[in-house]
Amino acid sequence: MSIGNTLAELWSSTGVAGLGPGQLTMIVIGLVLIYLAIAKKFEPLLLLPIGFGGILANIPFIGIAEAEGFIGIIYGFGIENGLFPLFIFIGVGALTDFGPLLANPRTALLGAAAQFGIFATLLGALGLGLIDGIDFTIAEAAAIGIIGGADGPTAIFLASRLSPRLLGSVAVAAYSYMALVPVIQPPIAKLLTTKAEREIKMEQLRHVTKTERILFPIVVLVVCIVLLPSATPLIGALMFGNLIKESTVTDRLSKAAQNELLNIVTILLGLAVGSQLSADKFLTFETLGIVVLGLVAFAIGTASGVLLAKIMNKFSRHPINPLIGAAGVSAVPMAARVANKLGQDANPDNHLLMHAMGPNVAGVIGSAVAAGVLLAIVPLFG
Repeated sequence: MSIGNTLAELWSSTGVAGLGPGQLTMIVIGLVLIYLAIAKKFEPLLLLPIGFGGILANIPFIGIAEAEGFIGIIYGFGIENGLFPLFIFIGVGALTDFGPLLANPRTALLGAAAQFGIFATLLGALGLGLIDGIDFTIAEAAAIGIIGGADGPTAIFLASRLSPRLLGSVAVAAYSYMALVPVIQPPIAKLLTTKAEREIKMEQLRHVTKTERILFPIVVLVVCIVLLPSATPLIGALMFGNLIKESTVTDRLSKAAQNELLNIVTILLGLAVGSQLSADKFLTFETLGIVVLGLVAFAIGTASGVLLAKIMNKFSRHPINPLIGAAGVSAVPMAARVANKLGQDANPDNHLLMHAMGPNVAGVIGSAVAAGVLLAIVPLFG
């Protein structure tokens, strides 16, 4: 073999020779996600592993994101079967304080209103069937619509059941919008509210007893079992995590769920979601359409919560700051923090964080209920 042929073979085996324009594009996107995580602190626990996973997925020749590859194995183990979302919900439940919701139950309506984006986008996805080359089934449209809840675990769980084909695209879109809440929500909330509305100060929340905190997860689970069994995997995992926290007799389990379990699964889930950022999977017309529809769903969900809060103020003796309606999406606690920051920008003495946590945690339950409704109804349409 000549030196020229040897050099040619060596060159063809390098990453530089194997990188195509699509792979280079996705590697740059992965680096941007890492930059946003580190420099801008946009949900770094999500964006950093997703961005790094996206870079790994686009390395040529070695197939890290394929079924037998490093992150491909993780994807098959915990994403395709919907296992990781349930583990995440146990950890989220152990971290969640439902006290603000119990202290002000009417904020549950704001969490419910934010789910409107899910069903509006479902119809929108079906409407795209009028465009040549796009034909989403009702199951696929439901999987796309759930992105509007800004709840990555719920989106993965529902897509794994209704539309495994779109699972990767849905997961990437859902987690991207969860991480970009601080960028997307403020313009929408400001557009729909006046400065006077953003300055509204809310009354201090009442004290919630230990008995109420313990009974809440049990009652919610029983209601779910009776009325919507299809939602019990998600609701059950969430309420189990919350009960081991609020019971105060299983501190070791609660701390393990909040820390070791949640941290390990977050690492694995982030890398697995990033594996779907490979150029051949992501740079398609269908996937980009899903990303756009997910943005529409998220925007509608945010706007719905704000508008309902404004309507509720027409009939309430105790005014609600409409900003907390934006926290009705499930991105806990980032959406609540965004509402609090916007309130303080308008009035430095305005402290909305705990008030915003009411609709925020209600949104977690609401998105799980919406997923259960879709799981129950969609199969009826074949």
